[in-house]
Amino acid sequence: MGCRWLWRLISTAITAILCFHGVCHAQKVPNYTFLQQATSAPAVSYYDYIIIGGGTSGCPLAATLSHNATVLVIERGGSPYGNQNITNLGSFGDTLSDTSPTSASQRFISEDGVFNARARVLGGGSCLNAGFYTRASTDYVRDAGWDGRLVNQSYQWVEKMVAFKPPMLQWQSAVRDGLIEAGVLPYNGFTYDHIYGTKVGGTIFDSEGHRHTAADLLRYADPKGLTVLLHATAHRIFFRTKGKLRPRAHGVVFRDAAGVRHRAYLKKGSMNEMIITAGAMGSPQLLMLSGVGPAQHLRSHNIRVTLDQPLVGQGMADNPMNAIFIPSPNPVEVSLIQVVGITPLGTYIEASSGSNFAQTSNTPQRDFGMFSPQTGQLSVVPPKQRTPEAIAKATEAMKALNDEAFRGGFILEKVMGPISSGHLELKNRNPNDNPSVTFNYFKEPEDLKRCVDGIRTIEKVIQSKAFSNFRYPFLSVEALMNMTAKYPVNLLPRHDNDSTSLEQFCKDTVMTIWHYHGGCQVDRVVDRDYKVLGVDGLRVIDGSTFHDSPGTNPQATVMMLGRYMGVRILTERLVRNK
Repeated sequence: MGCRWLWRLISTAITAILCFHGVCHAQKVPNYTFLQQATSAPAVSYYDYIIIGGGTSGCPLAATLSHNATVLVIERGGSPYGNQNITNLGSFGDTLSDTSPTSASQRFISEDGVFNARARVLGGGSCLNAGFYTRASTDYVRDAGWDGRLVNQSYQWVEKMVAFKPPMLQWQSAVRDGLIEAGVLPYNGFTYDHIYGTKVGGTIFDSEGHRHTAADLLRYADPKGLTVLLHATAHRIFFRTKGKLRPRAHGVVFRDAAGVRHRAYLKKGSMNEMIITAGAMGSPQLLMLSGVGPAQHLRSHNIRVTLDQPLVGQGMADNPMNAIFIPSPNPVEVSLIQVVGITPLGTYIEASSGSNFAQTSNTPQRDFGMFSPQTGQLSVVPPKQRTPEAIAKATEAMKALNDEAFRGGFILEKVMGPISSGHLELKNRNPNDNPSVTFNYFKEPEDLKRCVDGIRTIEKVIQSKAFSNFRYPFLSVEALMNMTAKYPVNLLPRHDNDSTSLEQFCKDTVMTIWHYHGGCQVDRVVDRDYKVLGVDGLRVIDGSTFHDSPGTNPQATVMMLGRYMGVRILTERLVRNK
């Protein structure tokens, strides 16, 4: 086998990995009588609670509140049901690579030069991610000041609907055993809990490869108490100031898909509230558009200042991810994240794999999903050269490749925390546009040290006896790193010493794992009850409130938080009304 042929194999496989196409299954669409297009909404309406953002936390929150109140959910995206790119594991990458205005994924590039995405669909990020389900650590729960018993009950409420035990086939088993051989101990078996060592975690993909999302948690809702509007984009929250010691949120203006303006207001009652659950990009953005944020920045966009709050948009952090691609001489299964090594060094090791990624059972047509020439990450077409002609040419070339070119997988590391953080600012007053965000990856030396430790652990896994069937013996880890580093995974410049300096490899090949958070942090923008400081009648309940990303993957905790806060808010309401 010549090195030139192998290089061609690797260079094409790295663009296709994770973009799996298997037999398509159509998940049964739930009969949600409360789901409707915003075009059918009245010009003016009134509710006890108005939730802005039907995402990973918004759906469980709405389902819970609907049992003792009238609830409106305003979601800027559409329904995930009937969309096979979302539902099927085999189409995992397709939505992320779809940059159309109607895509469930909205692309953005941070000011750091790293490609990223935010959800634009009912169910939020749970409709786009790799599906790993794992809880936060007990230390995280304690530090957040949460009630441990209610936290466990809320996790269980979520898990009954959306969490499953994954199959453990060849590649994932080899990674698991390689982690154990590399000293990531003890082995904790299958568990949702966050425990040091190696474990098999949960997944939101069922045994048939169907994704279950936060939108499925709406099955718990009381249909009589809930209205969910799709393709409804919130533009500004209204505040009452006359006769008030502090501004009080009391309504929102939103536009439907036709651009028609609607208003929704809170009913009279001191317990009624506006709740923002629009995620780490959307929540600080909406606060600023509503006049809550740094006064000077708001005035620069001609936004009327409701409250000068300089900490809105601060503390934006994204857990850096770095990966090494390993071409396999033997077939590997299609797998997303199933195993994790939780090290005491502040890094998490995970893996994914695929085989014959671009071949469906019915057609030889190939679509390379999130790592295709059409998208940003791991594209063989540099961003500045990504013209329609160049994309078409690269795609056609990939279609002619042998199936062997699509065999292998990634072992990746994610830095916990992280310590480094940045900020978010508005680009304009259009809520449909992404704000500007800077994450400052590896600004703090400790984050870089953790990445280096993670890469060293990956090296041990690759070189382990347990993993020997899935690597070419004549390819050193240094060679694999050189190959991986040559791909334009971001817009950052490359250096010649990427394989000899692990620090430089981390900096040059940094990617997102979509676990960004902050912007409305607890004790800075909201209090421990997630009420926005300095105003009344408004909460933010989502990942924008986090100082650190919980667990190895945050979605379980974000869903839990929606349920947890829903129970607490309803309890407060019942006590007050007695």
